[in-house]
Amino acid sequence: MRTLHLPYLLDNRTRIEWALGLARLLFGAVCLVNLVLHLDPAYREHFVAMIAADWAPGQPAWLMAYGHAMAALVTNLGVGIVVGVMVALEALLAFSLLSGWQLHRLAWVGVFYNLWLWSTVGGLGGPYTSGATDPGTAIVYALAFALILLCHGWRPLSAFRHGPVAVPAEWKFIVARVLFGLLWAFDTYWKWQPAFLHGAGSYLAGSMAGQPHWVAAYIGFVLHIIEQVGVERFAIFAALAESALALSLITGVLIDLAMPLGVLYSLALWSTAEGMGGPYGAGFTGNKGDVLGTASIYAIVFLLLIAARAERRLAGSR
Repeated sequence: MRTLHLPYLLDNRTRIEWALGLARLLFGAVCLVNLVLHLDPAYREHFVAMIAADWAPGQPAWLMAYGHAMAALVTNLGVGIVVGVMVALEALLAFSLLSGWQLHRLAWVGVFYNLWLWSTVGGLGGPYTSGATDPGTAIVYALAFALILLCHGWRPLSAFRHGPVAVPAEWKFIVARVLFGLLWAFDTYWKWQPAFLHGAGSYLAGSMAGQPHWVAAYIGFVLHIIEQVGVERFAIFAALAESALALSLITGVLIDLAMPLGVLYSLALWSTAEGMGGPYGAGFTGNKGDVLGTASIYAIVFLLLIAARAERRLAGSR
C-alpha cells in the first residue's frame, strides 16, 4: 500500500494557504535574523553615525535638515534607549510574523516603523545622483508588511486566530500588485541611466569587497561570465528584465509568468550584486539599516503575491 505524503493529503485551498503562510514565515525569519544583527552592541554604537552618513551632499536641503534633526533627537533621548525600543519593537514584529499574533494590527506598525527607518537610516534611498540603482532597503520591508495587510497574510499557519479570516477582495490584490510594480518601475528608471548601463560590472566588483573567499569567488565567477557576454549587453538585459517585471506587475499582463521569474531574478540579484547581504561584521552588514538584504525581500514579496493570486483565482472559480 502506497504511503501518501502530506502534499497529497491537502486540497488545493489548503496548499495555497500553506504557501501564503510559508512566505509570511520566511519574512518573519528574515526579520528575526535582522533582530539578532541589531542586538550586537556595535550596532548601537554607530546608529547615529548611520543616520548622519545618509545626509551626504546630493540630498535636498530640507531632507538634510530633517536628518540632522532626527540624529539630534536620538542623541538627546539617548542612543541606548532609542535602539533598545527599536530592538523591542523588532522582536514584537518578528514574533507577530512567525506566530500570527495580532498581525492584522502590528503589520501597520511594521509599515510605519520601516518608513521611519527609510527616512532616517535609509535617507529616503538617496542621494539620487549618478550611480543610484534603487529606492533603498527599508521601503521594501514596509511594502512587505503592507502586502501582508492587503493579502490577509495572518490567516494560514498561525498559532493565534486574530483578524479577518475571509479571502481578501480582488481590489486588494490589485493594489498590492501595482504598488510593487511601481517600486520596480522606480528601480527600472535607474537601470536605464548611463551610470548603470556603462558600469554594471563595477557594481558586482564592488560587492566582493570584504566578503568571505567563497562568496567573492562566486561573484567573481558570475562577473567573469558577464564580461564574456559583454557588460553593456548584460546591463541592457537587466534593464529590460526589470522593465518587463514592472510593466507586468502594473498592468497584470503575463503576471503568472512574471512573478515566478521575479523570484528567481530577485534571488540572483541578492546573491551577486548584493553579495548575499554582506559583508557581515560586528554591528554592520552590506545593506543600509544593517539587515540581511533588500532583493531577498523582493523575492518574498513575489512569493506573497503568487500565493495571494492563486487564492483569489480559486475563490473566483467557486
